[in-house]
Amino acid sequence: MRITFKDVAGIEEAEQELVEIVDFLKNPEKYQRLGGTIPKGVLLVGPPGTGKTLLAKAVAGEAEVPFFSMSGSEFIEMVVGVGASRVRELFSNAKKEAPAIIFVDELDAIGRRRGGNVNFGGSDEREQTLNQILVEMDGFDSRNAVIVLAATNRPDVLDPALLRPGRCDRRVTVQRPDRVGRKAILDVHTRGVPLDPNLSLETIAEATPGLVGADLRNLVNEAALLAARRERPFVTQVDFFDAMEKIILGAARQLVLNEEDRRRVAYHEAGHAILGLLVPDADPVHKVTIVPRGQALGVTYSVPADDRFNYTERYLRGRIVGALGGRAAEEIVFNVVTTGAENDLKQVMEIARQMVTKWGMSKEVGLLYLSRDDGEDYLGSSGGGVSRDFGEELTATVDKETRRIIDESYQDAIQVLTQERHRLDALAEALLERESLDEPEILQVVGLPAKERSRPALVQASATAAPHGLPPQTSADPR
Repeated sequence: MRITFKDVAGIEEAEQELVEIVDFLKNPEKYQRLGGTIPKGVLLVGPPGTGKTLLAKAVAGEAEVPFFSMSGSEFIEMVVGVGASRVRELFSNAKKEAPAIIFVDELDAIGRRRGGNVNFGGSDEREQTLNQILVEMDGFDSRNAVIVLAATNRPDVLDPALLRPGRCDRRVTVQRPDRVGRKAILDVHTRGVPLDPNLSLETIAEATPGLVGADLRNLVNEAALLAARRERPFVTQVDFFDAMEKIILGAARQLVLNEEDRRRVAYHEAGHAILGLLVPDADPVHKVTIVPRGQALGVTYSVPADDRFNYTERYLRGRIVGALGGRAAEEIVFNVVTTGAENDLKQVMEIARQMVTKWGMSKEVGLLYLSRDDGEDYLGSSGGGVSRDFGEELTATVDKETRRIIDESYQDAIQVLTQERHRLDALAEALLERESLDEPEILQVVGLPAKERSRPALVQASATAAPHGLPPQTSADPR
């Protein structure tokens, strides 16, 4: 089935940038008459699942030209020369069918910066393949109307020779969709799905900040499967929210816990929820459960009131305090700690480390950017035995500041939960009795008013948000 721009939604900015490519493939004389040439290569950049491959197929579909596609990893073989041979064959076939599109997915698999590794044997298949791509892009004339589209989510590791003028010199960024974009994507993926007349896709879009096109397509499919399993004539809003829980948290497990473990899990999750309700700028808590799901014995998860594209230090501190609420509650109530805070501590360490090494939120370290382009901290292990680029004094300062942020946040969590012990006890007892509570029930149990927000509160539980650059705000209790 031919894919066109009608099948693409939520990424209109990227789509508009490619309209010119489609026009050139349809009417090359329009540009050649005045001596203009279309870019030979276009690089699609964006997080996984945002629709880069779909967008490339839509360009070929709109222009009604052949689409030649291959993943970067398919070029690489143990036999030296095979990858380069496949490149020559791919470009040769495209030239014969011109006008045409050549699409290379996961370009970073073969397009990484050269010279970074020591190669034994005198030959590197990946570099030979990359060299052949560079030669082929130099060797064909744009008047042949063959355009290379390539996709990657790691543009920072690509070889500069790929990005110079005359090759992949045009970059199109495919961003995560906002609320309006998510609604448009849901409209596309529910075209053939019978929906409850009372279902609001706008509500689903509001409840899924951070999700990309692939996530939303999976959500629609899971909701349809749940509705079919329940023998409904159409998919309802309950099916969508239950599908969110399954995707984010995993399927419910029939795991029988002894009373002591249930009580610990209940207080752990209640600690997360109380801090989520009381800490300033915290994301609204939408559901707390002590029903084992996936690898977790209990889960607390929140959804921002709206999409977040920028973070204040206060918000980040609130995220850390909330994530430490489970461990703090265990220490206050039982005076012992368990392994249940593993996932929480991982999130806390990631956020605190980025505050110090990326975002200049430590006075001791100052306005220094200490994060590697490959995603690892300069001060952390590179996994390849590479020595650290900074001295021991700065390394120690970063470690000290990371610990300081976490320790201060933990003390804040202890202080708030100690002062609000009556709310903590009330919520834990309610969880032991009912196992799962949604937002209105939580607020009723702890005696707090609903927070004012820019969108209506959801009665059903919704998916955990994955704010850009931060881990999902799901506080689980894995054991």
